Amino acid sequence: MYDWANSAYNLVINSTVFPVYYTAITKNPDTNHTVSFFGFEIINTALSNFALSIAYLLMAIGLPFISAYSDAAGKRKFFMKFFTYVGAIACMGMFFFKINTLEWGIFCYALAAMGYIGGVAFNNSYLPVIATPDQQDRVSAQGFAYGYIGCVTLQLICFVFIFKPEWFGITDASLPARLSFLFVGLWWLLFAQIPFRFLPRNRPTVGAEKLPFFIKVKQEFKTVLAQINKIEAIKRFLPAYFFYSMGIQTLLIVAAAFGEKELNLGTNILISSILLIQIVAIGGAFIMSFAAKKFGSIKVLIVVVFFWILICCASYFMENKYHFYGMAFMVGLLMGGIQSLSRSTYSKLIPENIEDTTSFFSFYDVSEKIAIVIGLFSFGLIEQMTQNIRYSALFLAVYFIIGFLLLFRVLKFNKLQIIQSN
Repeated sequence: MYDWANSAYNLVINSTVFPVYYTAITKNPDTNHTVSFFGFEIINTALSNFALSIAYLLMAIGLPFISAYSDAAGKRKFFMKFFTYVGAIACMGMFFFKINTLEWGIFCYALAAMGYIGGVAFNNSYLPVIATPDQQDRVSAQGFAYGYIGCVTLQLICFVFIFKPEWFGITDASLPARLSFLFVGLWWLLFAQIPFRFLPRNRPTVGAEKLPFFIKVKQEFKTVLAQINKIEAIKRFLPAYFFYSMGIQTLLIVAAAFGEKELNLGTNILISSILLIQIVAIGGAFIMSFAAKKFGSIKVLIVVVFFWILICCASYFMENKYHFYGMAFMVGLLMGGIQSLSRSTYSKLIPENIEDTTSFFSFYDVSEKIAIVIGLFSFGLIEQMTQNIRYSALFLAVYFIIGFLLLFRVLKFNKLQIIQSN
C-alpha cells in the first residue's frame, strides 16, 4: 500500500503532468528554450535535470547515515513517516508553481524528490522483514503492481480536470496541472497511513540506545559496511545495478520532455503514452516474477537490460507518435519487471539472520540515487553542449552496456556457488 501511495508522485510529478506542464510554461524557441533562474540563463530541461541531480546527490550522501541511525535507534518507521510528509507537502506546495514563481517551483520539485527517495528507501527495507526469500519476488512484484494501479487511478482523476476543465468552471489554463500536484500530495499522505498503521517497528541495536548520536551512526555504518564487504554476491550485484539504474531512471524522468521537445506530441499524446507505460508495467512486473522463478533472477535481468540498450538506440531515430507509442509499450513491459526484480534480487542476497535491513537497503538505494545524479547530469550536460537531446538519449545506452556486462559477473558467481554447494 505504500507503493500505491507514493507511486502517484512518480507518475504525475516525474513522468507526466509536471514534465509536460513545466516544458510548456518554460518553452521559448526565440531564446533556445532558456529560462532565467536566479539570474542565470539555463536551458529549461537542463535546469530541471540539474535540480533533480542535486536532490538525489544530497540524499545519496545523507541516506546511509540516516538509515544507520534509524537501525541503531529503532526509528525506521519514524523516518519513513518523516520523508513521506516532506515529499507530500512539497507536492502540495507545487500548486503555487507558475512561470513567475520558477524558483519556488524548482525548490518544491527538488524537495518532493528528496521525500520520495527517503520514503522508498525505508519502504524497501521492509521487504525482507515481511516476506521470506521464496516469497520476495512475488511480494515485490505485487507491491509494484499495486503502485502502478494506484498511480493510474489518481492519474485518471487528474485527467478529468486536465481534459474537461469546463466541467468545474476552470478558466485558468494552469490550474488543472497545479491541482494535480495538490492531489498527489493528498493521495500520498492519505494512503500512506495504511502501512504506517500496520508495518512493525524495528528494535534498537542492543546497547546503541546508551550511545551518543554520532557514535551510534558511526558504529552502525561500520558494522553494515563490514558485513556487505563479506558478501561477494552483493559486491558484484550493486555495481551492475548502479549502471543499468543510471539508464533506466534517467530515461523515465526525461521521456515526456523528450517527446514534447523533439516530436511536438502535445499534452494528450504524451500523457496517454506515459499512462500506457504504467498499465503495461503491471503485467511486466508479474511476467518477470514468473520468469525469474523459472530461469533465475540474474538471467532474466541480463535479457531485460539487453532490451533497454536497444530502446536507447531506437530513441535516437524516433520521428512520430507511433514510434513513441511503440517505445512506451516496450518501456512499460520492461520497467515493471526490472524494478521489482532488482529489489527482490537484492533482498534475497541479504543473509536471513540480518535485522538491520534498513542500512543494507540504504546502500541499494544510494547506488540508484548516485546513478540518477550522474545520469541526469550527463543527460543535461550533453544536451547543453550539443544543443540536441537525441544525443543525450543515445548516450544512455553506454550505461546499460556496462550494467549488462557486469551482470555476467554476478551470474558467474551464482553458478560457482551452486557447484560448490553440490
